[in-house]
Amino acid sequence: MRVLVVGGGGREHALCWALAASPLLTKLWCAPGNPGIAELAECVAIGATDIPALVAFAQANAVELVVAGPEAPLTLGLADACAEARIKCFGPSAAAARLEGSKAFCKEVADAAGVPTAAWARFEDAGAARAYLRQKGAPIVVKADGLAAGKGVVVAATVAEAEAAIADIMESRIHGAAGASVVIEECLVGEEISFFALCDGTHALPMAAAQDHKRVGEGDTGPNTGGMGAYSPPPAFTDALREQVMDRIIRPTLAEMAKRGTPFRGVLFAGLMLTAEGPKLIEFNVRFGDPECQALMVRLESDLLVALLAACDGELRDFSLRWREDLHSLVVVMAARSRPWIPVPGVQVFHAGTAWREDGALVADGGRVLAVGGTGATLREAREAAYHAVDAIDWPGGFCRRDIGWRAL
Repeated sequence: MRVLVVGGGGREHALCWALAASPLLTKLWCAPGNPGIAELAECVAIGATDIPALVAFAQANAVELVVAGPEAPLTLGLADACAEARIKCFGPSAAAARLEGSKAFCKEVADAAGVPTAAWARFEDAGAARAYLRQKGAPIVVKADGLAAGKGVVVAATVAEAEAAIADIMESRIHGAAGASVVIEECLVGEEISFFALCDGTHALPMAAAQDHKRVGEGDTGPNTGGMGAYSPPPAFTDALREQVMDRIIRPTLAEMAKRGTPFRGVLFAGLMLTAEGPKLIEFNVRFGDPECQALMVRLESDLLVALLAACDGELRDFSLRWREDLHSLVVVMAARSRPWIPVPGVQVFHAGTAWREDGALVADGGRVLAVGGTGATLREAREAAYHAVDAIDWPGGFCRRDIGWRAL
């Protein structure tokens, strides 16, 4: 098969790495890609949100499957445009992608489906939002309603902190149009888990879980980032909890989306809080997480390409996935503060924000630059491998958290 992956970060590097192992693959492109991806796929200079150019390229090159990495092209209608061109696309329609594109829509669907989630309210007026905050008190969560690249969430410990978030999001518009309205919700208490399920519009197939580390500082301190590291499987997420999540969160949501005439196809990423009352939904994403995807792909034993095709073709009812149950993975994100890779056994480095300079040097070209993944028979071994590799990378301008996996270890 001829496959085009859309995106250019660490998640897309991991997807290309997994897809490249498929015996069904004959040609792999990535748009726009990055230097790490270029070792696996032919990189194409088309932006991830340039829908007409992506579809035109797919048509001109007889692409048989388009795989969307980030959420932005999906909310802009990549899957719809591919469908019009009779090209298979792994990812939901723009209407279904609203599960991530609008926090309020996600909450409305959850309420209609009976999915356990935090109490919430939506506001378009900053004054009304502040009045609600003062009534509810803290801790409380403030979210930009629209897409903010994983950075539009503030877990406020005080009312003053929440009011400052309102000012930043709604008045200063630090996240642009995403902050035209906000969702304010109850602060759930417990352990946070990222869970992924493949969906074909009717049926859902559980994939695996991971635990992300969203805050920039060790001990989960500082502002939220796109993610500073992840590990899989998280010991707190048992088989019994997985079945609860499938029965109470994933399948009801899939049924509600179908009922609305917007069936969900692709990967449904449920951000969960394991509370004293059981798993509750924090939010949905409509694509693989980053860096969770990197942690998952190194544990996947099944052919990823076959699995994505089954989701596109509505054939998940009788499909199954095999995972390396004996393998733990841990990914450390190296980020820029304001060289070439040395191979280390048991380690895979995914490029997230790199570029080639004109003189041929590999340079940082973004916030999160590398995702360094280690594997091992135990989580501790995986962590040791990852940090051994981090220490082998000569990059004085980079930093990382040194406590990835701390909740489990």
